[in-house]
Amino acid sequence: MNHTDSNRWRTIDIVVASVIAVAFGVIFWAWGLVWSATEGAFTFFPPAQTLLYGVWLMPAVLGGLIIRKPGAALYCETVAAVVSALLGSQWAGTVIPQGIVQGLGAELAFAAFRYRSFRLPTALLAGALTGLSAALFDFFVWNGGYDLTSYRIPYALLTIVSATIIAGAGSWLLANALARTGALDRFPAARDRTLV
Repeated sequence: MNHTDSNRWRTIDIVVASVIAVAFGVIFWAWGLVWSATEGAFTFFPPAQTLLYGVWLMPAVLGGLIIRKPGAALYCETVAAVVSALLGSQWAGTVIPQGIVQGLGAELAFAAFRYRSFRLPTALLAGALTGLSAALFDFFVWNGGYDLTSYRIPYALLTIVSATIIAGAGSWLLANALARTGALDRFPAARDRTLV
């Protein structure tokens, strides 16, 4: 089987990517409630709330690590965003283009390695790039009215940190944990059961 064939999506790839996306769509909706509920805890330095941001970026990295096909990161993040919008996200339909932008960030990391590396450094890069894409979206769409140095730049930097740790390392650990249960036996991820 050549590399082009290995990049073709199977039915099981679509099903599992959709399960990841829908599950995270529900988590996104719930995480929006957590975000709103914790705003008061960050009044000392509001940009610090973005340390919670990485949860919203996990399906992009997790989908890429498990499915290992072009478009998986983008698909998982976008469908999760659509699901959260349908469930009544407080940010309404804006989360859909936001999800597309975030998914593209992670997609770039996997594409940079030609969808052949799924080790921790790749996951961390995918987390960082999806965080960067999220930060850029928010910089212009949500945070345009805020001060540049006291809010927008710290917000962007902390988003990238959160994404690298939660979405990058967190998704890599979750993919490895799922592989060890046998849940991913029909995926290449099942062969990577050791944390390397």
